[in-house]
Amino acid sequence: MKRSASFPQLDQDLKEIDALFSAAGLVRNRRGTPAGITRQLRKSRVEGLTPEELFVAAPAPVVSPNGAQWLPVSDWMPAKQLSMKWLWHGFSTRRGGGSMAYCAEDSPGELNLGFTADDPRETVLRNRALLAEAVSGNASTPLVTLRQVHSNLVVRVGKEDSGRERPWKGDGFMTSEPGLLLGIQTADCIPVLVADRKHRAVAAFHAGWRGTVKRIVETGIGRMRLEFGSRPEDLVAAIGPGNGVCCYAVGEDVLSSFESQFVYARELICEVYDSDPVRTKYPMLFLTQRAPGHSPIGPALHLNLVEANRRQLLDAGLKSGSIKVVHGCTNCQRDLFFSHRGSGGHAGRMMSVIGVRG
Repeated sequence: MKRSASFPQLDQDLKEIDALFSAAGLVRNRRGTPAGITRQLRKSRVEGLTPEELFVAAPAPVVSPNGAQWLPVSDWMPAKQLSMKWLWHGFSTRRGGGSMAYCAEDSPGELNLGFTADDPRETVLRNRALLAEAVSGNASTPLVTLRQVHSNLVVRVGKEDSGRERPWKGDGFMTSEPGLLLGIQTADCIPVLVADRKHRAVAAFHAGWRGTVKRIVETGIGRMRLEFGSRPEDLVAAIGPGNGVCCYAVGEDVLSSFESQFVYARELICEVYDSDPVRTKYPMLFLTQRAPGHSPIGPALHLNLVEANRRQLLDAGLKSGSIKVVHGCTNCQRDLFFSHRGSGGHAGRMMSVIGVRG
């Protein structure tokens, strides 16, 4: 006997429940439906997806006269966009400084921009002056940084905040004051730079997975609207290099955190298969006796943090064409970038800077 013939009211109630779940971006679990995001993803996975297929290389860096190498947003350069000539910006690489802490003894110095335990403070200060000169044309341009804590804290700063003994705590900051640079430090996390073309205000955000879950970028755009009267249609944004989807394997705890916050969370996840040619040719050699789902063999779940932050910019009202991505994977391209994951924690820091030309 069909349930619909015996319990018409129950069917109607279930339809109403399903409609409520759908409006919230959820799906009611039914008996027989596989649980767990891993098995759900396998139903719609792209066969044969490998890190090589997901990797997008960084563009060739600009080599400054002082040797520092950095990446600009091509569409923001005065040669292409005269209306943006008031803007300073750039994403640093590891090339071109005086640090020897993270490279081989016979290698040229590197551009570590973070005050790490392994690098003398004086060396880092010289490196920061090199980057400031490369981007602004003046090594003495004040540079403001934050004590980054993987939060959604956003502050407004000015020249008086450069060189503070105790920097502001947070992961996003903004200014409309000319003549200084805001600097976000990264070594795998995603840097996001934003500029208001009408009010000539700028902001920078540090978006690791924790900050992304806490909506650091979306929160920061809201603060720009409050502080400067910024309108989303006047904003442009650039997402810089970080740990790419090709390399950013995560566990189900991270995925659960994203699912709890974003209805599109599953669109940020993909299954990535090991591209080891030996394993591909001789799969029987890698079989284990562990129960399915408990073996390290098999596809890994990878998170696309660049896309996650692009979606936040869109949700904040920016137009798709106003958002630029400066590609590059910090883990894949360790000759160009520092990578905390790729080096086992022994890494320097890049810096993404933005400012209003003085």
